[in-house]
Amino acid sequence: MELTPLTAISPIDGRYLNSVEVLSTYFSEYALIRKRVYVEVEYFIELCSIVPYLKKIKEPVYAAIRDIYNNFSVSDARRIKDIEKTTNHDVKAVEYFLREKFELLKLEEYREYIHFGLTSQDINNTAIPLLIKDAQITVLLPGLNKLTDKLKNLALEWQDIPMLARTHGQPATPTKLGKEIMVFAGRLQKQLSFFNSIDFEGKFGGATGNLNAHYVAFSDKDWHGFADKFLERIGLKRQHYTTQIEHYDNLSAYFDTLKRINTILIDLCRDIWMYVSMDYFKQRIIKGEVGSSAMPHKVNPIDFENAEGNLGIANALFEHLSAKLPISRLQRDLTDSTVTRNIGVPVAHTLIALKSINKGMDKLIVNEAKIAADLDQNWAIIAEAIQTILRREHYPDPYNALKELTRNNQIITRQLLHDFIDKLSVSKKIKEELKYINPRNYSGK
Repeated sequence: MELTPLTAISPIDGRYLNSVEVLSTYFSEYALIRKRVYVEVEYFIELCSIVPYLKKIKEPVYAAIRDIYNNFSVSDARRIKDIEKTTNHDVKAVEYFLREKFELLKLEEYREYIHFGLTSQDINNTAIPLLIKDAQITVLLPGLNKLTDKLKNLALEWQDIPMLARTHGQPATPTKLGKEIMVFAGRLQKQLSFFNSIDFEGKFGGATGNLNAHYVAFSDKDWHGFADKFLERIGLKRQHYTTQIEHYDNLSAYFDTLKRINTILIDLCRDIWMYVSMDYFKQRIIKGEVGSSAMPHKVNPIDFENAEGNLGIANALFEHLSAKLPISRLQRDLTDSTVTRNIGVPVAHTLIALKSINKGMDKLIVNEAKIAADLDQNWAIIAEAIQTILRREHYPDPYNALKELTRNNQIITRQLLHDFIDKLSVSKKIKEELKYINPRNYSGK
C-alpha cells in the first residue's frame, strides 16, 4: 500500500501531518543523515588546523567541502541508504558517501582523514543534540512563548473579573479570573527558565572516550583541547568523562523539563474544560463546524481535549526517554540507538497540543453574567472575611459562630448574613465594615 497521510500508521504522519511537518527538518531520517554529514565535514575541516598533512588544503577549498552538506538533497540521503545496504552500518555509510564526494572534488588523497579516529557515537552524539537544539530554537520555544504570552495577555484582560473559586469542587473564597490564568503563565515561565538553562552537550572522545586513536597517531597534539574547541564551534559543550557514548544526563533533564511543562498544560486544559462546562466561558462558533454528530446544540471544548490526549502520549514517551537513555551496559550497548530515533515523536505530540491550546484559547468568550450570578448565589463564601475581621476585633470564637450559621444546610443569603451581623456585639462602624463585604468585592489583590 502506498504511504500517504491516509495510510500512515502514526497519526503524526497522517491526520496531524500538516501540524507537525516542520519537525521533519529536525527529526526525520533525512535530517539525521544530513546532520551526520555536517558533523563529519566540519570535523574534517577542523582537522586541517592540527594535522600537518591536511594543512596543504587551502581555506578556499573549505567552501566546496561545506557545499556537500549545504546542498545535501534527498537523493544524497538515498545514496547513503543504498551504501548502508552493503555496510549494514548507518554512520559508516556516511563516511563512504563522503569518500565518493572527495573523489569528485579531487581530494581523494585526503579521504583517509574522513572520520579519522572516531567511532559512530562521536557523530550521533553530536548530530542528535544539535538537531534537538535547532528544533528547540525554531519550533518549541516559539510555540511555548506564544502560549505563555497569550496567557499573560488574557490575565491582564481579565484581571478585574471577580470569580467564585472552587476548592475540592466546593464554593470557596472568591478569586480573579485573570489571576487564575496568570497562575499558569507564571508556572510556564518558571519551567521555561529551567528549559533554557540546560546545556546541549556532545560526546567526542573516540572508541571508549579517551581519544586513544588520536593520541597514538599524533601524540604531541592536544586532542582534548581540539575536541573541546570543535564542539564549542558547532554549538555544543563537550562531555569530558564518557564511555563510548554520551551519558545523556542533560538530555534526560531536558525531557523531564518538557514533561513538567506538558503537565502544567494538562492542568490548564482541564481547568479551562471545567470553566466551559460551568458556562464561565462560551466558545466562538466557527461556521460549518459540528459539535456533536447527534446533538446540534453542542459546542464541545475539543481543542483542550485533543491537547490533553496528545500531552499524555508525549509525557509517556518523555518519561521513557529520560529514564532509559542515561543507562548503558559498561562502555556501550545499542539500546539508545532505536530510542533516540523516536525523540521527534513526543515533540510532535507536544507541538500538536500547543497548537490546539492556542486555537482553543482564541475561541474563549468570558460569560461575565454567569460568573457574577454564581458569586451572587454564594454569600456563604464571605464568612471567612467576617470571622477574620471579628478575630481582629478580639470577638470571642468567631469561627464557630460563623460555622453554626453557614453549615446547617440553609441557603445563605445577603439578608441572612446582615441579620447575623446586626446581632453581633460590635460597634456600628464594624457592622458597616462587615456589611460592605460581598462576594464580588472580596477577591483580594
